[in-house]
Amino acid sequence: MKSTKANSKFSIDFIILAIAILAISTSGPLITVTAAPAIAIAFWRCFLGAIATMPFAYKDGLKNINKKTFLTSVSAGLLLGIHFAVWIPSLRFTTVAASTAMVATQPAWAALIAKIRGESIPNKVWVGIFVALAGAILLTGIDITINSRAVIGDLLALLGAIFAALYVTVGQSAREKLTTAQYTMMAYSAAACALLVLVVVTGTNLTGYSRQAWIYIFLLTLLAQILGHTLFNITLRSLSATVVSMGILFEMPGSTIIAALAIGQLPPWQTIPAIVLLMVGMFYVVTGYKTK
Repeated sequence: MKSTKANSKFSIDFIILAIAILAISTSGPLITVTAAPAIAIAFWRCFLGAIATMPFAYKDGLKNINKKTFLTSVSAGLLLGIHFAVWIPSLRFTTVAASTAMVATQPAWAALIAKIRGESIPNKVWVGIFVALAGAILLTGIDITINSRAVIGDLLALLGAIFAALYVTVGQSAREKLTTAQYTMMAYSAAACALLVLVVVTGTNLTGYSRQAWIYIFLLTLLAQILGHTLFNITLRSLSATVVSMGILFEMPGSTIIAALAIGQLPPWQTIPAIVLLMVGMFYVVTGYKTK
């Protein structure tokens, strides 16, 4: 009986994982078509995400929230804000495919950060890191010959991957002690505050957009920020971290397909081998760790 229930939950979580992949795959295309400043999109995404999770965090109360978990969550949130501040603008310079491929190198940077902190890295992970690095260099080199502006997008997306890895690393200890709602509410709020400072410094307008732009911003928050990441967390109840991480890697092809069908954006054919190389490298990184 228990085995039947476990198998049922396992099957359901695979369906949930597929929905989560589809949800986060809308992020790149939606950002690309939203007629609003990139920093403003980043702010509203985090601010609305914090507002949406606030009732659930309130329900969980102050359980496990202390000075350490609070400061850790806020620090992680500041890094998340920087991640969005550099990644979202990348989509103004390069294709959805190239940007999502570059930002998908997050596991490689997380592994390097772990190495700096004294952790051991399996040989298979090192292979993946070097393959992904070769793909990133190749993609950047190809973009230089095709469109020099695209290189700016590549580098911004790569920075986005680094800060995403830092965000996950810093927030890991807090996430183990807090509920998902508690952690995400504090992290999203901190990210929104950091981005608000950037909005003020750059003089970016937070209002005055078209109705269509607001619809896209709300869809981005609902699908990618809330639905996608929440569902990924749910699937961890029965699926291994490796399987879920592999699922996240499907954001790149998912975003590319959506961008092609919805907004008619196809990546230059010359960049495809480099993008494939990046994804192969990330496959080795993700599967190189032995997880539950």
